[in-house]
Amino acid sequence: MTATLLVAFALGVRHGTDPDHLTAIDGLSRIRPRGSNGLLFAIGHGSIVTLLAAGVGRVFADHLSFAGPWMLIAIGLVNAVRLTRNSPGRGAPLKPVVTQPFLLGMLLAAGFETASQLSALILAGHVNPWLFGAAFSSGMMIVDGLDGYLAASTLSLAAAGGANAKGASTFLGVLVVVFSIGLGGAELIGFELNPYALPIGLTLFALVVGARVWARTAWQPWGANVSGSLG
Repeated sequence: MTATLLVAFALGVRHGTDPDHLTAIDGLSRIRPRGSNGLLFAIGHGSIVTLLAAGVGRVFADHLSFAGPWMLIAIGLVNAVRLTRNSPGRGAPLKPVVTQPFLLGMLLAAGFETASQLSALILAGHVNPWLFGAAFSSGMMIVDGLDGYLAASTLSLAAAGGANAKGASTFLGVLVVVFSIGLGGAELIGFELNPYALPIGLTLFALVVGARVWARTAWQPWGANVSGSLG
């Protein structure tokens, strides 16, 4: 049992790096700028996976699966509008359903059955499903929680006037728009993404991490050089 739960935890960590997770959490953070987004998303996502593992969530998931791709597309469209208005930093939090991280996590768990999630559900048959779901969710919460926190902190730096952070925020906004609409659209037309999920996820993860590291280098508010030279 211990070995199986460790594998479940590892699959949860792996699942947290899937492109739909990274895209949803980063896109959500630009609409609802809170550091808790990723953690709440992972809890909602993990609750559905746990119910599926226990064999009591299939009907629930089937009724909600249609909404996942549309929610991801909606996040992309909202972020596209914000980019055209040149407002990549913190703004007033919005209230629509698409900005609720717990619900978004549930809907994406129902609508995107990636290879890592399917592998977890197959393995869940060999152990207590509730313990398995807890282990899987714990791994996912670490990755998604950290992703949400870093996304919010990058936006804070951009709002404070950091030159690199503003550039990084705009770059991440473009990634969110491209991947959210692309992933949601692929799911709607039935294009099989599982063979490409790992390389896409790793590439997106590298780009996101690189942008956030860059956002934190040589940070200073806009106009600091000017005021310093005048002083």
